[in-house]
Amino acid sequence: MQAEQLTELVVEALDDLKAVNTVTMDVTGLTDVMDYLVITSGTSNRHVKSLADNVCLEAKKQGERALGVEGEDAGEWVLVDFGDVVVHVMLPATRDFYDLERLWADHPKPDAD
Repeated sequence: MQAEQLTELVVEALDDLKAVNTVTMDVTGLTDVMDYLVITSGTSNRHVKSLADNVCLEAKKQGERALGVEGEDAGEWVLVDFGDVVVHVMLPATRDFYDLERLWADHPKPDAD
């Protein structure tokens, strides 16, 4: 599955469980680690865990498996790594504190020559 398709699948899986303020960022060219970054919030620790679980479940149905999942125990910030697509599911306070959107937005994308 292409990174764009996987990103769409991730966003749909998050929307299915009412994720809050989902942002997708194309970071192609900014890093060799991933192409897309998806950042979203859950309303509680349980919601954060459920959102991450649903992303993994829906991806698995399409033959995609996460390379790693971190942070499930605490449920404040769960990272799901699919390689080309990395998903961050956070509590609002955690998201505000780390402000990943600003961190990545501060780096202009290189020109495609």
